[in-house]
Amino acid sequence: MNRDRSLVQIALYAAIIAALGLLPKFNIPLAGGVPITAQTLGLMLAGIMLGPVRGALSVLLFLFVVALGAPLLAGGRGGLGVFAGPTVGFLVGFPVAAFVTGWLMQQLRQNQLFIAALIASVCGGIIVLYLFGVPGMALMTSLTFGAAAKAILVFIPGDLIKALIAALLARAISRAKPGSVPSHPAG
Repeated sequence: MNRDRSLVQIALYAAIIAALGLLPKFNIPLAGGVPITAQTLGLMLAGIMLGPVRGALSVLLFLFVVALGAPLLAGGRGGLGVFAGPTVGFLVGFPVAAFVTGWLMQQLRQNQLFIAALIASVCGGIIVLYLFGVPGMALMTSLTFGAAAKAILVFIPGDLIKALIAALLARAISRAKPGSVPSHPAG
């Protein structure tokens, strides 16, 4: 794949993650100030559709623009202050989650695209993200690690739905444009 096309795809998925921030966020009182947003769907898609490195780069680009002050996080948040709040662990985990999602897609290339994308999204986009989010939430709030781990249980149903949507979108895009998922060129 040529370099220019890769750069465009990285920017496109950063924009998709930003656009998903326009959807309303849902604040959960038990979650220490961490909202439910659609943006994790974007990082799942970035990993699935771009692979590990380019997927992680798209998320890093998005976070860079947020750090510069662009209000692209759900609820119109942006600036360096978001990296000192209860969502810091999740934000730090975003590029790692996209990378792991893309890496798992490569490892699961022998599986049907939908199944591979669903497994990769659940493992990378949920489990890995929570491994960063829970300690970050505990560190930046008055919650203990155990209480933070319990608090994120409220996110699981929505995140499973986002993983399912990511897998369905990947399958639909691959059917419409064969070769659009690098790890599964035949769809």
